[in-house]
Amino acid sequence: MQIQQIENAVDLDSLRDEWDSLLERSAANSVFLTWEWLRTWWKFLAENRKLSLIALRQDGELIALAPLGIRRASIRQLIPFRRVDFLGSGTVGSDYLDLIVRRGWEGEAMDALSHTLGRKRMLELGQLRAGSQAIQLAGHLERRGWTTEVTKMGTCPFIDLRGHSWTSYLSSLSAEHRYNVRRKLNALAAHFEVTFERVVDPEQCAPAMKVLIELHNKRWKEHGRSDAFHTEGHVFFHDEFAMRALRRGWLRLYVLRLDGRPASAIYALRYGPTFSFYQSGFDPQYSRYSVGVAGMALSIKSALEEGAEEYDFLHGNEGYKHHWAPEARDLWRLRMFPPGRRGWCYQTVLNGRNRMRDWFRPRVAHMDGNMGVGAAAPTKG
Repeated sequence: MQIQQIENAVDLDSLRDEWDSLLERSAANSVFLTWEWLRTWWKFLAENRKLSLIALRQDGELIALAPLGIRRASIRQLIPFRRVDFLGSGTVGSDYLDLIVRRGWEGEAMDALSHTLGRKRMLELGQLRAGSQAIQLAGHLERRGWTTEVTKMGTCPFIDLRGHSWTSYLSSLSAEHRYNVRRKLNALAAHFEVTFERVVDPEQCAPAMKVLIELHNKRWKEHGRSDAFHTEGHVFFHDEFAMRALRRGWLRLYVLRLDGRPASAIYALRYGPTFSFYQSGFDPQYSRYSVGVAGMALSIKSALEEGAEEYDFLHGNEGYKHHWAPEARDLWRLRMFPPGRRGWCYQTVLNGRNRMRDWFRPRVAHMDGNMGVGAAAPTKG
């Protein structure tokens, strides 16, 4: 195979058409691995990383992509060395990251990537689902003397919508939750003129995203800081990606209005058969009407009506998700250390850092509790 190193944005842009075509023919096919998501992330949220993407070609045809970057040493994070991770990593909430390999070429691609990455520094690859190509890569590197640490990072609750109508899906819920959903939707209809509008006009995309962010921040104002839209870079990222997603037909951005006023909003993505809930917000003044629950119910109903096969809540083990979703899949992180003294040093430093963090975190939480300081909100939900 021919190995191409991509280290600048111009070459990254040149892969646009080939990238998504390869992704659709891979087992890793996910909206969070599209060129649109990762290119926008690189533009706004790459921080101080160096682009280090690897493209594999056979007779000039793109066979595999390793969407990687090199993170610089961070004294603040107590990590005094560089390491390689996925593009899309960090607080933006990319799930199901992986290596992108055309079906049928997995063995050849893993051989080539393990040879290429075997000369590089430590790898830290997160947000992996079971059976991912990154896990296969770890096996290849272990045969070259590498050491792997595997950590469960969380779960993604989801609903299998196949064979369901809205009525049959409601019937599958617990009796209490089913009763509450129906009662709350009926109460809204009795008290307000209710509209649940999906953004389809590009001119409405930016205003609707602004509404979502405002409602999300209102929701969390009294409960601690959320890291969903907490920096200018995150806001710019979502503004630009939402427009890209709308043009590709992926965006599912809804605003629930009561008598014409925005009360809640849902930010989701439809990619292939999967409808992925990404973020939400609601106005606390309508809390007594449970507009957050209503918005969620209407988004699931919309997913069913458009023929989605799965409603994925993405990562986060919040209790409310399990009221809606009976199943969940795990997400994993791999840390891979090269053989020899260098790998031993990487592993020793990270283990020491983790022990220090685990010792320090309960003490900070105790101090914050005594001072009445709110905890950060989860990325999703």
